[in-house]
Amino acid sequence: MKHSLVTLLFTVCFPTLLFGWGQPHHAITRAALETLPGWQKELLGVELKALGEAHCMIPDNVYSDKANAKYAAMESRPGEVYLQVLHLPTVQTEYLEVMTYFMERAVTALREGRTGDAARFMGTMCHQIEDYGSPSHTMPGDNQFTLLQQFLPPSDAMKDKLMHGPIENGDFPVSIAGYQPRVLGTSVNEAAWRLMHRVHEGILNARSTTIPIIQALYADDAEAVTKHQMRAAVADAQIVADAMHTILCLGAQKVPEMAAEVPIDTFWPLEAEKLHYPQTQFFSSPYWGHPRVGSILAGGTKAMPLRLKLDAGEKEFAHGISAGMGKPLTFVLPKGVFTRFSVLAGLHPELGAKGRVEFTIHGDGKALKTITLNGNDAAQKLECEVSGVSQLQLLLTGRGLDSKSNYAIWAEPVLVR
Repeated sequence: MKHSLVTLLFTVCFPTLLFGWGQPHHAITRAALETLPGWQKELLGVELKALGEAHCMIPDNVYSDKANAKYAAMESRPGEVYLQVLHLPTVQTEYLEVMTYFMERAVTALREGRTGDAARFMGTMCHQIEDYGSPSHTMPGDNQFTLLQQFLPPSDAMKDKLMHGPIENGDFPVSIAGYQPRVLGTSVNEAAWRLMHRVHEGILNARSTTIPIIQALYADDAEAVTKHQMRAAVADAQIVADAMHTILCLGAQKVPEMAAEVPIDTFWPLEAEKLHYPQTQFFSSPYWGHPRVGSILAGGTKAMPLRLKLDAGEKEFAHGISAGMGKPLTFVLPKGVFTRFSVLAGLHPELGAKGRVEFTIHGDGKALKTITLNGNDAAQKLECEVSGVSQLQLLLTGRGLDSKSNYAIWAEPVLVR
């Protein structure tokens, strides 16, 4: 990646700037825009080309392009010219607020006929999505990979180089031809919330490319570097396509009906702040470990299907969470979208036969539903009102003498409109 002289000067003068992708931003954005339906391309008009050539770089150029810097600024952060949260993920509540803000600005501008303003706000969102899904932005707290290099000692040729640039550098074409962009929500609040979870998928995908890229750099294998960079770029482009398509649908008020229920078992809770569970969030009952999606660990080592006893007999569940005692799972909810939460609560009929667990659902710190079940009880469906709730929390508490049998399951947790 080659930055202009102006950009290089600003990097020296402002050392906290965090560039991600660089030149590939253009290729990723253009690939995403190419998948938009014809009517959306016509709606953008001349701004379609500008989005891929200029607007997607607005957050990187806030010091050199002061005329457009306002499109990467927030009213709630006066005086903050360079928003680091547009480049590196912090915590869900913060970057969801940021995504909602810029999406709202873009949609409002479209509805008011200010297509140029809308496209610039959209460019800021493209940049944020792409930076979050960049292989060079994947290591929390180690943006220059100085810690990672202690685990992966560099080759002689790389030992004196900072890894951020080489990991993201590249000039390669990106295509997602045939991809069908998805509408993420019927309102800005829902769409930004769903976009956040899509971006989480992009972050995890990018993390899976970082070490292969580093190993390829050490081996001086340019082809392998590009191969793994492309894997991250393609995922980024698909997420950007979803975001741009959704904004244009909302702006034109052409939004299809959405499913009445949204499963949340695959969503990351607030406790997994960096999209992994720190040791402070590990539980000790029924074993030493962390929550699992789609399976339960016998003795903490052997994965088994999620199974619950129902009135009609036992049933396996593809969707659900197995969790431990005393460690809550907290999920952020979008405003004004969902009215109810529903889940099947129970203990695994084999592993948890001798267990006794209290299942509690909290909304903004208030208990909404509580039930205590024994291992031989049938699972119970818990439903509660969540209108106005911003944070939904699931909590398990051991209430019996055999803590090693508290194999509890939250099956089919869904939010209902």
